[in-house]
Amino acid sequence: MTTGDFATNRDNFCYRHPNRQSFVLCQRCTRTICGDCQTPASVGVICPECMKEQRQRRSPAQKRAQRRWRGGAGAGSGSFASTVTGTPGMMWIFVLTAAVFLIDWLGGYLGFSLNSYLLFWAPDLYPAFGTTSSAAPALGPFQPWRILTAALTHSGFLHIALNMLALWMLGRQLEPLLGTGRFVTTYLLSAAGGSAAVALLSFDTPVVGASGAIFGLFGALIVIGRRLGANMTGMIVVLAINLVYGFIRSGSVSWQAHVGGLVIGALIGLIFSTTRRRDQRRRQFVLLGAVGVGTIALFLLPPLWGYVW
Repeated sequence: MTTGDFATNRDNFCYRHPNRQSFVLCQRCTRTICGDCQTPASVGVICPECMKEQRQRRSPAQKRAQRRWRGGAGAGSGSFASTVTGTPGMMWIFVLTAAVFLIDWLGGYLGFSLNSYLLFWAPDLYPAFGTTSSAAPALGPFQPWRILTAALTHSGFLHIALNMLALWMLGRQLEPLLGTGRFVTTYLLSAAGGSAAVALLSFDTPVVGASGAIFGLFGALIVIGRRLGANMTGMIVVLAINLVYGFIRSGSVSWQAHVGGLVIGALIGLIFSTTRRRDQRRRQFVLLGAVGVGTIALFLLPPLWGYVW
């Protein structure tokens, strides 16, 4: 799709804010809506007009219940409040990651390390099954949660600050564009892709950090932007610099996680950008499921190849 084609197709833009592109549709009227126009519903989101119509149909009992639970609290205003309400997935990831870091940091004074239970170390995915041979590799208990929980761990304040800054910058653009469910799916699958690349390319290396997931968001945003005809030159330059830095600092930075997350994120971005219509939703779910199954399959390769890396 060219830039001209994209600009003339109004289905790619919010119907209330014609200059804002979005992939999210109102679940009732199927019009395209941006992050500021989305109201969470029982399934998906709805637009302001549909919300207004829904409120007008409320019974007196429903109105009284809503006033009671609201407790008189007013809606926040300003850019931060808008970000919180428009990007709940990003904010929850931010809070969970910060909480894990603080618990691990405080645990350092008590001789306790939360990171040691959450970081990714490939041998912990492959139990020895009772093997006692001295020739067998050193393997740990089966701990599959590390594939994802590694994205919650960080080695220091600078590490988490840089990753959370990137999450904030990318999430504010990507989550309103995709919706919370798709955004969180992209983040988790990219984190798993980063872990898979580490298991394949650097089997015995412990890894911490959300970099794989962050690079996945980079990949998804760039692919979606290019498919929509947007100018992504600046984003590509930033991504290239970070990739090169990972290779230069290969002793302390896991470029494997970066590459794995980037590949999965770009693939997911391609899926979202080619299956955005309502009648393509089933196809989208099937393709995302295939990406998840394929990522899991990558973790089966090390034992099949005899743990030789």
